[in-house]
Amino acid sequence: MTFNDNIELFPKKEYLNHPLVEQEEYLVNGVFKPWKGDSKKVFAAIKANNNGVMEDIYLGKIPNAGLPEAMECLDAADQAYNNGFGYWPTLSVEDRIRHVETFIREMLGLREQIVQLLMWEIGKNRSDSEKEFDRTVAYIYDTIGALKELDRKSSTFTIEGGIIGQIRRSPLGITLCIGPYNYPLNETYTLLIPALIMGNVVLFKPPKYGCLLHYALSKALQKSFPKGVINYIYGKGADVIEPMMNTGKINVLTLIASSKVADQLKKSHPKVNRLRSILGLDAKNPGIILKDADLDLTVDECVAGSLSFNGQRCTALKILFVHEDIAEKFIRKFAKKVDELKVGMPWDNAFITPLPDESKIHYMNELVKDAEEHGAKIVNKSGGNSVGTLYAPTVVFPVNSEMKIYHVEQFGPVVPIVTFKNLQEPIDYMIGSDYGQQVSIFSTNSLEIAHMIDGFVNLVSRVNINTQSQRGPDVFPFTGRKDSAEGTLSVYDALRSFSIRTMVATRENDINKKIFNEIIEENESSFLSTKFLF
Repeated sequence: MTFNDNIELFPKKEYLNHPLVEQEEYLVNGVFKPWKGDSKKVFAAIKANNNGVMEDIYLGKIPNAGLPEAMECLDAADQAYNNGFGYWPTLSVEDRIRHVETFIREMLGLREQIVQLLMWEIGKNRSDSEKEFDRTVAYIYDTIGALKELDRKSSTFTIEGGIIGQIRRSPLGITLCIGPYNYPLNETYTLLIPALIMGNVVLFKPPKYGCLLHYALSKALQKSFPKGVINYIYGKGADVIEPMMNTGKINVLTLIASSKVADQLKKSHPKVNRLRSILGLDAKNPGIILKDADLDLTVDECVAGSLSFNGQRCTALKILFVHEDIAEKFIRKFAKKVDELKVGMPWDNAFITPLPDESKIHYMNELVKDAEEHGAKIVNKSGGNSVGTLYAPTVVFPVNSEMKIYHVEQFGPVVPIVTFKNLQEPIDYMIGSDYGQQVSIFSTNSLEIAHMIDGFVNLVSRVNINTQSQRGPDVFPFTGRKDSAEGTLSVYDALRSFSIRTMVATRENDINKKIFNEIIEENESSFLSTKFLF
């Protein structure tokens, strides 16, 4: 890998063929309303090489809307939900599934457009962009299957103590969904689709980066769902989100961002006990490498775990603890592997690609400089170099508690390595950490692994053995402890997160049994039903 301010890593301007999306409308109450106000320009993560000078690449624009438009969307959602008496929340599970299936058909025709926008706007390589799209479609299909299974289990009656009851799940209300930039499609729709399919109405705010693909998807959503069921919010979050929360009309906050932002938004709700929060927040997942670890396997997993998509994953390995007996050998192998990573443009399936936020370059440099000032060094040849929006993956060692990168989530391609002599050292790190998402343990010693498993399952939500930390497969629960998450997501869990158990009950007597039988036989209720979904 060669950096050294090599502008040739970026495409020449005359050969560029990039997408262009100029949005001049927004979805509210089932229609696209023209936008004639100011717009926010959107630029690519990728720079253009114009005769040796790097230039921004204009990809399009989105409405720079404000509070009046946000409140218009909130009013539309409020009308669509109608305190639970709206068309969508009272629709049968079978009919809501049909709407979601219509959306899948519309979505499938947008695959290449969305893949292109993922590559250009956030710098995700083609292979990972295609995987994000395909994984999202698979997740939606799996969600439909899980809901059918849940509904089948709820289609019977329980008779206990002279009371007849049917227990199902019902929606929570108006859901505010704020998606992330690193997985702007997948992590948005693993929230949005379960919320919708359970009967909630949704207010959706696209992320700062990765926003253009949502315009195409808003067209598909408009064709697939009743009016007011989903509405798009644009504008600066600080200007529109808190005032919406202040109204008290938001029933569910679903957000993937920092714990600081989540705390602020939750506090802005006037009746916080009425607010359900489903949050994916900060993480500082450690990899702990014991002295008997399989080094080749461990190096491969740690490189992928710490640097996939430039380390911009909440599930990434953010700090590595290596036993001092094998530290030198591990670092030599790890640094060599890092320097061999392919650097370049997303369509070339490079491993290291441009960063969507140029300020990230400065932040990475600040962290590295601080580490160097406190005694660390860059241990890989290409580390510390950057050109344009490309930042070379950088391995710093030895890292200690005086350095910022020891504590903060870097969310970028810098890998801090700490040595330890006693296993209690990385354990104490996790005990003292504000975060508790995942940990990865690398060892061949089953006794030590067992000891760590029994303690770490009480500190984090997932313990990985000889493998990198990750979210999937999507049937597994995804959550965290401490400041890392609130609520649980998976194909199965998300349906429960966006709903509540509700019961219809009556005393067991002839009059009530006759009423229930008439409602069921005449198919008069969407809730009270014994219909079996296949």
